[in-house]
Amino acid sequence: MNANEPVTPASPSSAPKPCGLPAPARYWAALGVLLAISITVLDAGIANIALPTIANDLGIRPSTSIWIVNAYTISIIATLLPFSAVAERIGFTLMYRIGISVFIAGAIICSMADSLGLLLLGRIIQGMGSSSVMCLFGGMVRNIYPPHKLAAGISLNAMTVGLMAVLSPSIGAFIITIAPWKWIFIFTIPFCLVALYAARFLPLIPKISAPFDYISAVLNMLTFGLFIWALDESGNKPVIAGTGLLLSLFFAILLIRRSAPQTAPLVPIDLFRIPTFRYAIMISALTFMAATSAMLALPFYFQNVLGLPLATVGILFSTWPIGSIVIAPLAARLSARFPASLLSGIGAAIMFMGLGGLLLLPNPSPLTLISLYMFLTGMGFGFFQTPNNKAMLLSTPIHRSSATGGAQATTRLFGQGVGAAIVALCFSVSQNEGAIYALAASVVVTIIAVLINLIRYFKKLDTAVI
Repeated sequence: MNANEPVTPASPSSAPKPCGLPAPARYWAALGVLLAISITVLDAGIANIALPTIANDLGIRPSTSIWIVNAYTISIIATLLPFSAVAERIGFTLMYRIGISVFIAGAIICSMADSLGLLLLGRIIQGMGSSSVMCLFGGMVRNIYPPHKLAAGISLNAMTVGLMAVLSPSIGAFIITIAPWKWIFIFTIPFCLVALYAARFLPLIPKISAPFDYISAVLNMLTFGLFIWALDESGNKPVIAGTGLLLSLFFAILLIRRSAPQTAPLVPIDLFRIPTFRYAIMISALTFMAATSAMLALPFYFQNVLGLPLATVGILFSTWPIGSIVIAPLAARLSARFPASLLSGIGAAIMFMGLGGLLLLPNPSPLTLISLYMFLTGMGFGFFQTPNNKAMLLSTPIHRSSATGGAQATTRLFGQGVGAAIVALCFSVSQNEGAIYALAASVVVTIIAVLINLIRYFKKLDTAVI
């Protein structure tokens, strides 16, 4: 196959417009998606909390143990878009079952690991399983819920992410206290089995008949894999990291040049020609960048700058996802009446007020004031997600649902990766002031997000997807 030849996808007119599933199939399908979301979020969180224990048991350095997390992350972001393209061709339901099954296989390998190499292999396989289902979330939600319930479905997904983010460290810590660390990987397997059962109720989504572009898939893996790896190494090995970034840019240029003439490319350049989608992706990347920078910088800021004890910091951090969970239902209702640019702009502005308040805190500061700013930041982040994701999902053709979902997940991970790199860069500039610099950077990024929302509001780019 010559991948530069135009590829003909299923005609948008021939694909039925999504009207949602009838009950009770809708509830089972929604449960399957929510379980898959919970599994992927939990797996990352409980693994993070177990790193010191794993490092001690395997006799590896703490800095080396970070690769237990990095292997999982790189595996996901390198395969999201290729797996999205595969899902469009083999069907969402089959891809979902494959993803959950691969995740289970990776979890079993991790639970049997007695060396770092075997554990990393299991984490890479788990990441590929997670990627296989993460690329489906956007398209699944769009087809599970009827149009008048779509915002509620997106909101429910966001609430699930927030809740699992809160619970995962506690669940991981609890498992480690009562059982060997390998049980953190066994813990999710029963939920995976329920998710596999729920797969029988997932909606049937039209496939496309285009051949798979293997060369673009390899270029995509090299582009994103090298990019995330280079960001992780930027603080310790700047020369090597810089070389990795240049190689990533080189492969990205090759990938874009190859994808540009295609009708349904693996990298969804065709979707970026849609203004509503393009702006929603841009806002999503900026907001996750700001959120990640803040989340990584704030523990150091609270402990080293404000002098707060670790136990107090943990309690303060719980107010962020609580704010997101509380505001999500309201954002869902309002997204049916107001454009995403307005609601996302308000969310980014609230997030800016919260982060700005944290940055300007006097020392000492009352815990109630700190909690208020953390809660505001979480509210702003949660208020942004539902309307922006709704605009993103509804702005693209239904036969490109998988590509849309893959782009959505890739954007989130890209923003998180850049946000982490910002923190590493700030600490390389100053160990003492790094947390302050990183928090200030997140404030600046949030301001940019507000301004871009204003631009798309006045251009009226998203009124068609209310």
